[in-house]
Amino acid sequence: MHGLNPQQSAAVAHCDGPMLVLAGAGSGKTRVIVEKIAHLIQSSRYPAKRIAAITFTNKAAKEMRERVGRRIKGDAAEGLTICTFHALGLKLLQIEHAKAGLKRGFSIFDTDDTMTQLKDLMPGAKPDVVQAMQGLISRAKNAGLSPEEALASAQSTREHEAAALYGKYQARLSAFNAVDFDDLIRLPVQLLENDEECALAWRERIGYLLVDECQDTNDAQYRLLKALAGNKGNFTCVGDDDQSIYAWRGANPENLSQLARDYPALKVVKLEQNYRCSNRVLRAANALIANNPHEHPKTLWSAQADGERIRIWECRDSAHEAERIAGEIHFLHTARGAAWNEFCILFRGNHQSRALEKALQLLRVPYHLSGGTAFLDRGEVKDALSWLRLVANPDDDAAFLRAVQSPKREVGATTLAKLAELAQHAHMPLLRAAESVGLLKQLQPRAANALSGFVDIVRGLRGDAAHLSPSDLVRKLNERSGLLDALRAQCKTEQLFQIRRGNLDELAEWFEGARGTSAGELAASLALLTHADKNDAGNQVRLMSLHAAKGLEFRYVFIAGVEDGTLPHEASIDEGRLDEERRLLYVGITRAKEQLWLSHSREAQRWGSKLRLSPSRFFDELPAAELQRDGADPVADAERKKERADVGFAAIRAMLDAG
Repeated sequence: MHGLNPQQSAAVAHCDGPMLVLAGAGSGKTRVIVEKIAHLIQSSRYPAKRIAAITFTNKAAKEMRERVGRRIKGDAAEGLTICTFHALGLKLLQIEHAKAGLKRGFSIFDTDDTMTQLKDLMPGAKPDVVQAMQGLISRAKNAGLSPEEALASAQSTREHEAAALYGKYQARLSAFNAVDFDDLIRLPVQLLENDEECALAWRERIGYLLVDECQDTNDAQYRLLKALAGNKGNFTCVGDDDQSIYAWRGANPENLSQLARDYPALKVVKLEQNYRCSNRVLRAANALIANNPHEHPKTLWSAQADGERIRIWECRDSAHEAERIAGEIHFLHTARGAAWNEFCILFRGNHQSRALEKALQLLRVPYHLSGGTAFLDRGEVKDALSWLRLVANPDDDAAFLRAVQSPKREVGATTLAKLAELAQHAHMPLLRAAESVGLLKQLQPRAANALSGFVDIVRGLRGDAAHLSPSDLVRKLNERSGLLDALRAQCKTEQLFQIRRGNLDELAEWFEGARGTSAGELAASLALLTHADKNDAGNQVRLMSLHAAKGLEFRYVFIAGVEDGTLPHEASIDEGRLDEERRLLYVGITRAKEQLWLSHSREAQRWGSKLRLSPSRFFDELPAAELQRDGADPVADAERKKERADVGFAAIRAMLDAG
């Protein structure tokens, strides 16, 4: 096929029966998926409406849709499904809601909603205990377990407690006609595995399935794939066991091996030609990852030049390390004209960013830190969006539950649970129930009055929505809802109030010029974004954890803190779990297109005393011929130091002249 290498062509051409494409880092896997979709449609094997491509983020789905749109002209791709696992589960539940025990218009609880319910079910529990329980319940759901199955499989007192709480929490969700994000996978799996007629209908609806990043699937997602594919298995799974770094959130890399056991006719194709990195980087990556066990070993190679050797820096401490990294970035930008967004600094834990940020700030290097609180995740912004969603859709129970408590009023969790029970018996959404005089009489008078006042505000805003632009509606609801007054009361200083008020003003600005699209549609699309989808770094140096870097690439990459106890992490060393830590470093190394630096410190300040650090044991697994260590070439080091000093002095002079 035109423009594809032989292995990519083989992956595209195989359309009958199950297939696994082992796609190494930078091997063009997205192009293969796009070309395969085009081939399936243009060969008339499947119409677009019977093809589904599943990704892990909305951002990846959006990129794939755009690439398919450029590849397939006209309306041939109309009806094609490209979405996340959760979006596919949501679509299935919206169609099959009755079979899943849900009513039409069910709500989706986010993490905040879930934590609110669990806190109410665990009165007096400390926040970290509630958080731990939430994690155990989520883990059970990601394993596809019902409350009863979780209880039966519990192996410790804590797991028994979590399973019992899971049952109460699920009953609360049922009362609210709601699901949480984990249920968007678990409930479809439960339905398809127990209702053969329903499963057959969905296999007819989705004739061919493509799954990206298959190594990141958890047990429930893998079962959903199997349930949709059936015994025939018309699917293509694309993944890389060497880039499986999310076991801590339920991903099971063994699913790639399980495919061969569940589908003996599975055809396996390896994509080993890398289009991103220099050969030095690839040889180092191959040598490192070869220390992990493999069922399908791969050796990445590139048609590009060898490139510069990987620099290994030994630094005094994290402050010195940060200064060297910031200085090198400043030099390459100033002397070589490299754009800021061609640089990335990676680290194992977010706490490592502090010294790096300080060093970059001192040199006035613009940077973007991934992993902070995203704008759309700020509490006041989520509160405003819940009001907007409810104004646009009075049947949105999840929005009602957040809005009615933002700001706080005489409506507690007990009242809301009673209201949900009354609403369920009356077969109406929560807002409609709160509008019913007859139902309100069954509640405590203070709570009933508070609900009536809330309903009046929502009703007024719904009237305003008919003639206000989305941005003006947002500004009005910020005032009428009481959100601004509540913010003012919460903030101890005027400065803090203005900052948080600025977030609400910025939200209104997001809706500027959005005529033709309703505020409710915009709010819903914003609510579905993941953290990764929301961040746009622009022309800035990127700082991020190694976990956040997968799928990205940069011309220059620095990996900081490559010491035993940090990378690999201390807990992984103690527990003998080095395989995933090795994969994590492998992912970091293969982000570098042109040049790579690995740095480590000799000592760290811990608990008021100095702690001696050892270089990461992973350095011993890298080929010495590909590395350039400090002091190995004194003449070159001296020239490099002088060149950077000259550029640094020139920059200081320029700053002084400008001042």
